[in-house]
Amino acid sequence: MCKESATADDVRAAMPHPVVGSAADPIALEPVDDVVVTTLVDNVYDALLTGDNTITRAPLAAGTAQAPQFEPGFTNVGLMAEHGFSALVTVRRGDTTTSVLFDTGLSPDAMVTNADRLGLDLSGVHAVVLSHGHFDHVGGLAGLAGRRGTRSLPMVVHPLVWTRRRLALPGGGADDWPTLSKRALTGEGFDVIERRQPSLLVDGSILITGEVDRTTDFEHGMPPAHQHWTGTTWEPDPLILDDQALVVNVRGKGLVIVTGCGHAGAVNIVRHAQRLTGVPRLHALLGGLHLGGAFFTPSIGPTVHALTELAPDLLVPGHCTGWRAQHTLAAALPDSWVQGSSGTRYQLTSSLPARWPDLACPGHGPQRDRRVHRLVQRHPAAQHPRLSQPAEFEQGNKVKK
Repeated sequence: MCKESATADDVRAAMPHPVVGSAADPIALEPVDDVVVTTLVDNVYDALLTGDNTITRAPLAAGTAQAPQFEPGFTNVGLMAEHGFSALVTVRRGDTTTSVLFDTGLSPDAMVTNADRLGLDLSGVHAVVLSHGHFDHVGGLAGLAGRRGTRSLPMVVHPLVWTRRRLALPGGGADDWPTLSKRALTGEGFDVIERRQPSLLVDGSILITGEVDRTTDFEHGMPPAHQHWTGTTWEPDPLILDDQALVVNVRGKGLVIVTGCGHAGAVNIVRHAQRLTGVPRLHALLGGLHLGGAFFTPSIGPTVHALTELAPDLLVPGHCTGWRAQHTLAAALPDSWVQGSSGTRYQLTSSLPARWPDLACPGHGPQRDRRVHRLVQRHPAAQHPRLSQPAEFEQGNKVKK
């Protein structure tokens, strides 16, 4: 049972409302020299896709499996695709490289199986971030818990990630969805950290947005059939307030944003990240945009229009984006849109030397000391990333005007 449900104030705060300008004191998101986003799980695996100098595709023969029907007794296998999402995000600043796991896919074994076949050691990740509580983004935690040993691992989540949810069926009845257990996760050694507000990880170079301000008039969240348990009754849950995204600032290029489902709305998420950081340029957007199905069809046009104006260098819609939105985005942004696939590696590198201030980011350069934010929490183990909360967001994630 969910121990905490959204209050009326939560709902009102998340409804669309006008927000103009940038934050009065933007979060000092440290620019990185390099970020690599590897899609561990997606709805698609296409071994015939081609890459380039920044995009590396998984091979057709990603591994082998025993098969007595073949002469050598084995055959080649590819990667697993399923209705879910997981990405390994690795950032580099100078000589320091740190990896964070963003979501874990649907099933217990897809993420770890794909990581093994790609030669990636997940025991070295420094933290796990969950975009929200839907089971197709957290199912791989079971496989991760069995692989990583006894080392405590920070897990950053929104407090509503434990919400019990279901989908009401048209003919009556409902499909109850699996609900995460905080007790089980802490028992397995995860160090669960709940935050509604933005958080900084990895010495300030990765931002977790926390709750996203809903400011557009065309991104409405989920249909009424999506419900949550209040403790006494089932009610529609359109907003999914636990939805959050991961943000990195590549020096000289701009923001790289990774979404899970993007339930808060792709445009809401991008604008929220821009306001939090003061960085106007969107370099790349990767992950689910949740525009599949009839309910979301009216949102496709304005979403595509807004993303076209944002003009990202790289756009990789995946998971729940839906075929109609994929086709529309590919037509509108032919130089940016890239077909996603399990196992694809995207490397985004700085265009400026590390010694240069990032002119696109307020708070870097001569005035930097005026915007140093107080560290409010550090994990006791030295090998874990710093998790900090900007001081001006301690009372919530409403941006100063």
